[in-house]
Amino acid sequence: RSVRLTPVGEPYAVAVREALDQLALATQTATSRHSGSTLNVSTSDGFAGKWLVPRLYRFHRAHGDIDVRVSTTGRLTNFRGDGIDVAIRYGGGHYHGLTSEFLTGEEVFPVCSPKLLEGPHPLRHPQDLKHHTLIRDGYRIDWAAWLASAGVEGVDPNSGLTFDSATFAVESAVQGEGVVLGRTMLVSADLATGRLVRPFDHALKAVSSFYLVYPLEAIRQRKVKAFRDWLFSEIEPG
Repeated sequence: RSVRLTPVGEPYAVAVREALDQLALATQTATSRHSGSTLNVSTSDGFAGKWLVPRLYRFHRAHGDIDVRVSTTGRLTNFRGDGIDVAIRYGGGHYHGLTSEFLTGEEVFPVCSPKLLEGPHPLRHPQDLKHHTLIRDGYRIDWAAWLASAGVEGVDPNSGLTFDSATFAVESAVQGEGVVLGRTMLVSADLATGRLVRPFDHALKAVSSFYLVYPLEAIRQRKVKAFRDWLFSEIEPG
């Protein structure tokens, strides 16, 4: 025994649900447009730790009445259920029923502490990696792919250190523990400050890219529009 919608009722339910979602969003927009509010941002721990958080002070300086809460997760966001306003996602950019704006693409290449360019086994050529610890973070382009593309043999791509967090993997390389496959957005700041260096020029183009994702009507909210515009202004110069 169960209750099911009729063939007529099923499309009606979808239309009503969408209308209710738009009504809830319009109400939120109307109540927060002229006052300070909280912006809930969902992204990965790597993007948050190595790119977003170090720059957030500039957003707060320009929009002091908007509080930002950052949630780090790798799973897809349920915007209404999780209370998320915008998400920064790494993928193909196709998110049904949502606005998806391309932020930036990436390259993948080895990075390490400057101290590894010296010592008894300085990193000068990719083959020199056999003398150093490889650091991994579970990213889809792994050491096996990079070593093969660079024509390197005799280096075990599965040896070394493994972290679940990209932030920890990069920080391990900063401390001189080994060499990590860096991704453009996650190592740009450390490269700029000299905490990390690129020992080789060879890089792989990443298939996925970063996208700003949000519900269709969310851009009408002042806090979402402000964050969206600020995000693009931060990425464009770099």
